[in-house]
Amino acid sequence: MSAPDQSQASPPTRGATARPATPAAASQPTGAELTALTPGRVQVIRRNGKVTHFDPNKIMVALTKAFLAVEGGNAAASSRVHDRVHELTGQVVAALTRRLPGGGTVHIEDIQDQVELALMRAGEHKVARDYVLYRDERARERAHKAATDSVQPAPVTLTVTLADGSIRPLDLERLGRLVAEAAQGLAAVDAAAILTDTTRNLFDGVREADVGQALVMSARAMIERDPAYSQVAARLLLDLMRREALGYLDLAQGVETQADLTERYGDYFGAYVRRAGDLELLDRQLARFDLHRLGAALKPERDLDFSYLGLQTLYDRYFIHTAEGIRFELPQAFFMRVAMGLAINEIDREERAIEFYELLSSFDFMSSTPTLFNAGTLRPQLSSCFLTSVPDDLDGIYSAIKDNALLSKFAGGLGNDWTRVRGMGAHIKGTNGRSQGVVPFMKVANDTAVAVNQGGKRRGAVCGYLETWHVDIEEFLDLRKNTGDDRRRTHDMNTANWVPDLFMKRVAEEAHWTLFSPDETPDLHDLMGQPFEAAYLAYEARAERGEMKVSKRLKAVDLWRKMLAMLFETGHPWIAFKDPCNLRYTNQHVGTVHSSNLCTEITLHTNDQEIAVCNLGSVNLAAHVTDKGLDTKRLQRTVSTAMRMLDNVIDYNFYNVPQARKSNLRHRPVGLGIMGFQDALYKLRIAYGSQEAVQFADTSMEYLSYYAIQASSDLAEERGRYPSFPGSLWSRGILPIDSIALLAEGRGGYLQMDTGGTLDWATLRTRVQTVGMRNSNTMAIAPTATISNIVGVSQSIEPTYQNLFVKSNLSGEFTVVNPYLVADLKELGLWDAVMVNDLKYFDGSVQPIDRVPEELKALYATAFEVDPRWLIEAGSRRQKWLDQAQSLNLYMSEPNGKKLDNLYKLAWVRGLKTTYYLRSMGATHVEKSTMADATAANRLSAVGGSYNLLDKGKGNGAAPQVCSILDPECESCQ
Repeated sequence: MSAPDQSQASPPTRGATARPATPAAASQPTGAELTALTPGRVQVIRRNGKVTHFDPNKIMVALTKAFLAVEGGNAAASSRVHDRVHELTGQVVAALTRRLPGGGTVHIEDIQDQVELALMRAGEHKVARDYVLYRDERARERAHKAATDSVQPAPVTLTVTLADGSIRPLDLERLGRLVAEAAQGLAAVDAAAILTDTTRNLFDGVREADVGQALVMSARAMIERDPAYSQVAARLLLDLMRREALGYLDLAQGVETQADLTERYGDYFGAYVRRAGDLELLDRQLARFDLHRLGAALKPERDLDFSYLGLQTLYDRYFIHTAEGIRFELPQAFFMRVAMGLAINEIDREERAIEFYELLSSFDFMSSTPTLFNAGTLRPQLSSCFLTSVPDDLDGIYSAIKDNALLSKFAGGLGNDWTRVRGMGAHIKGTNGRSQGVVPFMKVANDTAVAVNQGGKRRGAVCGYLETWHVDIEEFLDLRKNTGDDRRRTHDMNTANWVPDLFMKRVAEEAHWTLFSPDETPDLHDLMGQPFEAAYLAYEARAERGEMKVSKRLKAVDLWRKMLAMLFETGHPWIAFKDPCNLRYTNQHVGTVHSSNLCTEITLHTNDQEIAVCNLGSVNLAAHVTDKGLDTKRLQRTVSTAMRMLDNVIDYNFYNVPQARKSNLRHRPVGLGIMGFQDALYKLRIAYGSQEAVQFADTSMEYLSYYAIQASSDLAEERGRYPSFPGSLWSRGILPIDSIALLAEGRGGYLQMDTGGTLDWATLRTRVQTVGMRNSNTMAIAPTATISNIVGVSQSIEPTYQNLFVKSNLSGEFTVVNPYLVADLKELGLWDAVMVNDLKYFDGSVQPIDRVPEELKALYATAFEVDPRWLIEAGSRRQKWLDQAQSLNLYMSEPNGKKLDNLYKLAWVRGLKTTYYLRSMGATHVEKSTMADATAANRLSAVGGSYNLLDKGKGNGAAPQVCSILDPECESCQ
């Protein structure tokens, strides 16, 4: 095992004499191959604290000896051993390189952990067992030698190198204070273990700047032991933030801990706002606020509420920074900056800014990512979603693509309606030629989204929608395939079917379906319900008489099956239903909803003069639930303030496309959603897959809907109705719950939707008709992948993905452990290293673990263990209260044609407006972590069986990663 030790010792063979290695078996890769494997500037910390250069050749030697000790050195085995050793060494070095992309130091034990991990991943269980036993034996030898040596070695005194090159002793006392403060109030945390692990990973002469990072990494590595270590890691990260921010502002003197900063936060805040204004990072108007009053309102203790994932995400992605990358915005200053931006046009802006700050910093509500990015800056583009309709002429098509580029430059996700563009083979009058159809233009839009990426912040994100009667629909279904003509593929653009009810009826009745080119059927684009059906039947009759130049007849079931097959194979196109989106649309008197947005929760009308815009934010439902149920008074306060914040976005917003400004000011839609639904269920001890969960989805959304509509009506009384209010469903006394009757009438059957309620809707209905509404639309449930990380709750309405897994985003990889499960297992005395290993072995599932009681197995069932029909049923109950839609992912562990057919038909019958990704087990590859100090016995329990350790990544032949869960780049609607 010389390579992991980076020394010369090799493993003895227990029970037999070690066989000599043959030349073939011992042969090693060439020098060039080793050079290619070696990460640049990586050094190894020995157990005595000394530092040596990393040499991958030693890993190859040790692995070769380990294999030969188990398998022998016969000629038959030598070739396999050589290839296997080369492969495994590459994996170990690659893993270390990923952790140290720019070079750095790694402890000897960490290298051994990676070797052990690689052996288990590769299924080399016998070799891994031998290796673990050898490590344990060597550890006992070292311990015995240390205990019996007559002359004890002197304690190692480490030094640190300062930025100016000078050297001083490591201040262990300060490190101890930092760790003690970080662990304060967290009974499960072993502060001494963090300090010990940190010093183990330091070496003599280490840079002072790296010492704090080593503390963070030590705490981070222990998160799988207990979720409390996530808070510890976050608090230690705060030390790095403090030093960076205060050092830049020349305020660091005398501030060494969070307690020190508490007394200086107000002074820091004023200096931060003024400096940011001078650097043109923030609007100078912010300096005209009463900064002393706002600074006094800050609550520094809330810095301690973050999880590590949340705080690291804020630091990496959201905090303002200088051109050199220095971040001098601290968490409470960040929240106040956003609040100030949203209050900038208020009469008493300080009072409102403090009100908004309280809501954000308490995690009761969180604005969407564009708002958090840009509030208070010189270009406050705060809106989340933009919907456009592409015309059927060359100038209009490229104008729409230009609009995509301009919106992607500063904004969030885009939804493009492509249905008006004529189909392949249609006549082009100007050239007397034939159209190539919609696909080539969608390819251009795809490449534009890739090219315009907000200056590297995040890539442009767009979803193309096409109605199911369009003659190009079959090619549209193939856009995300990895085979075929790449010029007719859009690998970076999401796609979605815009499905009329008539098609679903034809599928149910196993009837035929006819495809048309929209230049011959222009009115179908704007029609819905019974008028659509009448016009469609007339066009079908003309096609049968041969009067249509371009049309195609096929079985509706065949097209439906292909839609489902592509959804399973590529994850696209998603399925959204045109008629529910339009028949229940509050503003249907001024336009037709032609598409949804990037994440399928926005349903607003578009036309050539108006680009629909929506501003998002989400209520943390978990913060409004106690063990007694929903805290409705707190929810009402939150919703009232949140709706005011969202409405303020509309007037304060920066618009770089005039059609977007016109639409937003005329209709003023906002989208208030929820996150932490799964956390709320845990608090209430309700299993996701249950009728009780469906009822809670109903009740909680009814209250949110009531308070959101009430708040918008209150704003209308204060500020005036939105301009297009007359003629809307609101003005006719038709609230979202009432519009279900319109859908039932327009669909003519095939609707099974609960319509019950518990609140005084009659009084609210009268008030809305009398006073009016400030906003045409009030609610939409977005995925919330990023902002839920910041808050530290489950995202949106999603069930728990896994109870223990590694989550990736642009800030790195983070171990996520279900804190509710850990608390329950602790209470039963079941939370230990063996349970951690069991969870990793079973991909975060408690179902196969015999020790876990059945009650907890039901409560902590993960996304793939919940029957997806429960997701539909809960979604239907929410949909009855929503005036827009919801991003509803569907999970299916073993999908097949029949199950998919039943599931999506159920979604339609239950009145859902849209669905989002289909997630299948084939795409689930969970990267597990290993406990650094796991005992040999625990490690061997994993090695002895089939240790199913899989690499994170996209699966083959199954649905791709879900945007809202694992995609590290898609944050456009969050």
